Amino acid sequence: MSLTAEYDRLFIDRQSPEAYRSMSAVASAVAVTAEAAGLDRILVELVNIRVSQLNGCGFCLDLHARRAVKNGETPQRLALLPAWRDAGLFTPTEQAALALAEAITTLPDHHDRERERIRARQQLTDDQFSAVCWLAITMNAFNRISIISGHPVRPRPA
Repeated sequence: MSLTAEYDRLFIDRQSPEAYRSMSAVASAVAVTAEAAGLDRILVELVNIRVSQLNGCGFCLDLHARRAVKNGETPQRLALLPAWRDAGLFTPTEQAALALAEAITTLPDHHDRERERIRARQQLTDDQFSAVCWLAITMNAFNRISIISGHPVRPRPA
């Protein structure tokens, strides 16, 4: 008998709905913060997708890739997102946001973290820097909720 068969998945968002509602309220506040900072919806979704790629969260990848496409992102840029540094298709603002989100997600050593922080501070306004930090922090939390809960990815027609 497999461990999965022995123990059913527990969707912690459903098990503890008040805690999940609080997380959702944080996400709503972060979205307002990002918009007020002038971050466009595509950049927000690129950050969400990149963080989810690093964490391996299929549920969040599916959700945010669909949102990105709905907001005008191209399949080419989505496919190249893991190689954004070399692709030459991302703006300096997007590059700064992606590097900052990666540093927040992977927590590299102090030197690398500082390098990315300084780079982001040179490209992003104070409000944008703060908003990207909150986007990455929030996405990391939602990735962990979905991963530990085993939220399924449903097949969709092409």
